[in-house]
Amino acid sequence: MNTNLSSNKKVYFIGIGGIGVSALTRKYLSDGYQVFGSDRSASKITKELEILGVKIFLKQKTTNITTDIDLVIYTIAISGNHPELVRARKLGIKTLSYPEALGELSKTLFTIAISGTHGKTTTTAMLAKIFVDAELDPTVIIGSNLLEQKSNFIAGKSKYFIVEACEYRRSFLNLSPQILVITNIDNDHLDYYHDLAGIQNAFSELASKIPSTGVLICDIHDSLLVPVIATAHCQVIDYRQFDQIANQLSLKVPGVHNRLNAAAALAVGKLLRIPITISHTALQNFRGTWRRLEYLGCTRQGARLYDDYGHHPTEIKVTLNAIRCDFKPKRLIVIFQPHLYSRTKLLFKEFTESFNDADKILVLPIYAAREPRDPAISSRILASAIPRATYVSNIAAVERHLTTTDRRDIILTLGAGDVFVVGEKLRYNQRKI
Repeated sequence: MNTNLSSNKKVYFIGIGGIGVSALTRKYLSDGYQVFGSDRSASKITKELEILGVKIFLKQKTTNITTDIDLVIYTIAISGNHPELVRARKLGIKTLSYPEALGELSKTLFTIAISGTHGKTTTTAMLAKIFVDAELDPTVIIGSNLLEQKSNFIAGKSKYFIVEACEYRRSFLNLSPQILVITNIDNDHLDYYHDLAGIQNAFSELASKIPSTGVLICDIHDSLLVPVIATAHCQVIDYRQFDQIANQLSLKVPGVHNRLNAAAALAVGKLLRIPITISHTALQNFRGTWRRLEYLGCTRQGARLYDDYGHHPTEIKVTLNAIRCDFKPKRLIVIFQPHLYSRTKLLFKEFTESFNDADKILVLPIYAAREPRDPAISSRILASAIPRATYVSNIAAVERHLTTTDRRDIILTLGAGDVFVVGEKLRYNQRKI
């Protein structure tokens, strides 16, 4: 890593329980650094890191930052006046945001960045599976847990770095990709970008960073990508030319959207001359990732339980359609937790039109995450505008609305917050389908 630190130095992570930050923590740990960190509360991720020997503070105090720390890496979810960050800077300790630290790693490796509003996590995971099966020994950082590795990180020894590239706050501009995949572009993170033009501008800037010897892989016929492609001064490959191959594969993950993700992964494999038989077999054996239409088990009544991270109207539509078409349930019951006041308000109309494939929708309170409460919008307001939807005030109340389910039904928990806890509460066993 290009951080001017020897491997016996101490690195402190603020927000160490985050899905991205924790992956980078594992990278530093695997490279021999002494790793510490903090978060607001314990979680499955923090407990796993503690098992690996990472000391974690659950009270974020200035006294956690000591003079012998050489580097502090922090999540961009915290404010500039966070006590630990302020203390580190006051002591003159080198500080990097998570995106900046990823950028430092990217400079040292052959970077394959997977970006896009939708599908980047699954596409990153598919590509990681192909590379691992091809014995190319990649380093992988992804915004979810790979089911085979049970981790959001793969410690590779080769030159290849496969990374999920997030557009929020233009974070991905810290990366130095030799190969850039853009799955698609859509309206999202409007609390930051304000409009689609702003999003396109960020992707255009990223595409312009690809060297002339590099490659941009995208859907060249996507009208929203036209201004982005125009800024690339490198070879451009259309991943849609792999649609037919992807459609012939027997994928374990359902939906047209996952076939497009597979097509993008196939394009990268072909570019790097990975034998097509290895790519095909890897994709057909790919089981998905944590919280991406993940099968959890069954309820006591036998209804199948799935969980998905989808929190944007487009993601909701394609996920529900995939379940309806591929699994053909008697009833599809969705427990939805909106994510962010700003997203719920700005995409309100789109949300109300996203649940047509659901028979029953239970809407939990908005998961505010980084935002203060906005009295102008609420889940109660949203539920009243969605056909067949009911507002539910808390997780404990959900079960009272699910007393008549049977084994022909599917229950889907949906959202980027902690709605997955509902599925864990409802799960009676983990019987295979």
